[in-house]
Amino acid sequence: MPKYLLSLLFLCLTSTMWSQSQQEKLEQRKAQIQREIRENEKMLQNVKSKEKSAMNVFLIQKNKIRLKENLINTTEKQTRLLADDMYRNQLKINKLNRELKILKGDYAQKIVNSYKSRSEQSRAMFILSSENFLQAYKRAQYLKQYTSFRKSQGEEINVKSTELISYNEKLKVQKIAKQKLLEENKKERLSLVKEKQEQEKLVNSIKKDKNRIVSDIRKKQRESKTIDAQINRLIREAIAEANRKAALERAKAAAGDKSKSGSKEVKETASRASISSSRIEMTPENKLIADNFRSNRGNLPWPVEKGFISLGYGDQPHPVYNTLVVHNSGVEITTNEGANARAVFGGEVASVMVLSPVNKAVMIQHGDYFTIYQNLSSVSVSKGDKVNIKQNIGRIRTNGDTGKTVIKFLLLQNTSYNNPQGWLSNR
Repeated sequence: MPKYLLSLLFLCLTSTMWSQSQQEKLEQRKAQIQREIRENEKMLQNVKSKEKSAMNVFLIQKNKIRLKENLINTTEKQTRLLADDMYRNQLKINKLNRELKILKGDYAQKIVNSYKSRSEQSRAMFILSSENFLQAYKRAQYLKQYTSFRKSQGEEINVKSTELISYNEKLKVQKIAKQKLLEENKKERLSLVKEKQEQEKLVNSIKKDKNRIVSDIRKKQRESKTIDAQINRLIREAIAEANRKAALERAKAAAGDKSKSGSKEVKETASRASISSSRIEMTPENKLIADNFRSNRGNLPWPVEKGFISLGYGDQPHPVYNTLVVHNSGVEITTNEGANARAVFGGEVASVMVLSPVNKAVMIQHGDYFTIYQNLSSVSVSKGDKVNIKQNIGRIRTNGDTGKTVIKFLLLQNTSYNNPQGWLSNR
């Protein structure tokens, strides 16, 4: 087979495999979004049944709208991919039809010619009428090749006919699948319109109580600022403590065997060392942990099993009152009542904090990185504990006034805040 035909065949196979792979990925993504929509719906019904906060319902419904828009976009990608595949298959069908038409015409002509010279006598006379032995041999070979070619032509017609049937069946299945996707999208779009109408009603009901809501937001922002200051102080203390331990270890190593580990001389040497509270002095072990943590950026598991980001990182407009700027030092994730917080990476518990009578937090150190899990009603770890990835570290508090179950998740390198969303996986 010529090289260009092999290349063409390879490209066709590669294109088909890529298309199938993309369809499988999109189907998996769609199934994941549908699962999230179902979880979101359960959360929404739970909040509505408690008749707590219109703002809470608004945030959950806003996430549901986002998920439905993602579902519609994913289905549209599937439809486009399927349409492209159908177009390629139709081109193959058209090509096969043309080739079959030529083959069958040629084959029919050869059958007619064979019929006219069908007798064995005429074949024999064709050979015997040769002028010499060489010509007779060539004529015999010609007849043999002609018969073989006619047979191979018949086989090629059968193969192409089978291939044509296969492509037609495949195209038929694809047309049904495409119609199904179009119907799904139409249904989801109608559902999305309904969701947005409900959202608009909620916004209008919330705006009626603007003064109280704005006052609550400002109060929460002040509380959040106070808690952030407390966390910053505790992080600096954790950094200073880690650096004191490192200094003590260096002093021990410098003193050698002549001095015991708890000797006054070693402690005095360590205490004279400059102790930073803003940057951890990395030991080889801490550097390895930090490097491993950094290499997992974008792939860290979420600090909850189920949930969605209801308030992002940094300064952002309020979801209802655009002129009101809200600051967030981490991300807030709304989850189900009774949910547990879990470690996003292996590390050591640097601190267990009581931020208020109803708000506890756990800080885990990963080299020179810290993750903080805030708004816990109970904690199941202690300072100094080694924790594994996805290990439960405490129960997330459900607010009695709003019915919201929200964990605030922070991520810092030393004392520098990072946007946690960029570190978490896309699920």
